[in-house]
Amino acid sequence: MPTQIACQLYTLRNFTKTADDLARTLARVKKIGYDAVQVSAIGKMEDQVVADILKNEGLTCCATHVGFERMRDQTANVINQHKLWGCQYAAIGGVNYKSVAEWDKFIGEYNAIAKQFVGSGVQLGYHNHSHEMVKYEGKNPLDRMLEGFTQDIWMEIDVYWITHGGGDPAAWVEKCKGRIPCMHLKDMAVVNDPAVGKHVQRMAEVGEGNLNMPAILEAGKTAGTEWYIIEQDDCYGADPFDCVATSLRNVKKLGLS
Repeated sequence: MPTQIACQLYTLRNFTKTADDLARTLARVKKIGYDAVQVSAIGKMEDQVVADILKNEGLTCCATHVGFERMRDQTANVINQHKLWGCQYAAIGGVNYKSVAEWDKFIGEYNAIAKQFVGSGVQLGYHNHSHEMVKYEGKNPLDRMLEGFTQDIWMEIDVYWITHGGGDPAAWVEKCKGRIPCMHLKDMAVVNDPAVGKHVQRMAEVGEGNLNMPAILEAGKTAGTEWYIIEQDDCYGADPFDCVATSLRNVKKLGLS
């Protein structure tokens, strides 16, 4: 599969609360130049309605985020939903535990869930934040998951959050070689914040911050990444549509298509 770029709808979550909102938003996303989206944080609506809107706008659903409880308790429903949407990659947006025992229990539970996905055409994944970089008994949970998850579970590395947790995003992408079909691309800028009187880290449009995007993209190529999913959790008052448009222009300048 050639490299592809997608828009994470979480960035546009304030504009996807109803079916009409979603249709208008996806039409704008398509006009900006995206051909795929990650469905996340949309309002409550029928799965068929979402499928119809995606089809009408000519957009691929490359991945999703699903809550852990729903993934665990409604597994068959999740699989059927993804089949309807033609979506191969389902992930949870992360969990947060405070001990090795809790993380080990989760890893066991998630492996059991993953078994139910085998042969379905849908694959189960995990998306990180920075709290998975906290070390418990000398090892962080992200490493524990990489070692403890079955190979059926893929890792959706978020390069901003890896950096926020003190890690090297390109190195982590390489570490996940062969099991990182989707990557979250967002940048980190350092700006002066007059409100607090100091410099602070902020999420930024891809290519507008300080992350080494060429190295990250090269690592993704080596690791076998299929989808580069653009996200900006906080746009700090800027129009999020402008933000995802800027990110798209910049990643295309870096050679993605």
